Amino acid sequence: MEVRVQNIRKEFDRFPALHDVSLDIRSGELIALLGPSGSGKTTLLRLIAGLESPTEGLIFFGDEDASKKSVQQRNIGFVFQHYALFRYMTVLENVSFGLKVRSGARRPPKADIRRRALELLELVQLSGLEKRYPAQLSGGQRQRVALARAMAVEPNVLLLDEPFGALDAQVRKDLRKWLREIHDRTGHTTVFVTHDQDEALELADRVVVMSQGAIEQVGTPDQVYDNPNSPFVFGFIGQSNCLQVEISDGDIRFDGRSLGLNAEGEPDGAAQLYFRPHDVRLCESAENCIAGQPVSSRRVAGTRHIELDIGNDRPHIEIELPPSEAERLDRNRVAFKPTRWKLFRS
Repeated sequence: MEVRVQNIRKEFDRFPALHDVSLDIRSGELIALLGPSGSGKTTLLRLIAGLESPTEGLIFFGDEDASKKSVQQRNIGFVFQHYALFRYMTVLENVSFGLKVRSGARRPPKADIRRRALELLELVQLSGLEKRYPAQLSGGQRQRVALARAMAVEPNVLLLDEPFGALDAQVRKDLRKWLREIHDRTGHTTVFVTHDQDEALELADRVVVMSQGAIEQVGTPDQVYDNPNSPFVFGFIGQSNCLQVEISDGDIRFDGRSLGLNAEGEPDGAAQLYFRPHDVRLCESAENCIAGQPVSSRRVAGTRHIELDIGNDRPHIEIELPPSEAERLDRNRVAFKPTRWKLFRS
């Protein structure tokens, strides 16, 4: 099911939560709404679900205007951060609930409901636990039950609001891989909200980066990480460094000296040079390079992160190196040059 959000604006007591947001979600796509708290991502998800009504704009499911339809009429599957399971129902009863409460001819026979629920429990790897209650399950198992319950109604769109936010790091990591596998097998059009960039980049076909009620960028994980289109996206996705530089005749200058980086076609004047800590190479001297004094060094998985004081009360710069390369650094002075970078105007 394709979903099209068209020029949506949402206000709460005259406070604008979304500003003229438009988004096309492809059928069968797994898409992430990513942004900091207050960016509008959960509001957008609730509007797609029908839990909120837009102040202005339209929402289409396929070619049909769904803007005025209820959650039930839109046939939405929703998974919440805190599971929202019925404590007094068994696992099987929880998964069956959405089908049992359907009215009239839309309700399948009891035998079909039970068969569908058991099939889904097998899909989410919980076979044999159908008689347990939520309190007898781990957090990861409860979230699997919640997902099975959402899929039981064969939804047009599956929506997940911070689905792994209440779980510890290792369980989140395991469930991310598992959710991607489930999506590839079932093919549901799926939208999930997260503030965790690793989660978005690992799971999604496309990432929608949001800030202050607007969409900053939409693209594949590679596109938003490697080619961010704004300082916000560059700073929010992954780690980044920012230097105030000057452009002069196609040359990037820092502290009055050339960095040897080509900015041909860029107009002269002040700019911000953004680069990632791992996109650097060391220099033997400070000529045409950035230099600083190491102030800290820490091991992060298979790399070492070096924090550098580059002087003049500027924010510290962080570079990321293989441990073997970091061990050979001069403790008093380190020079480097960005290998991948992007310029933004103030």
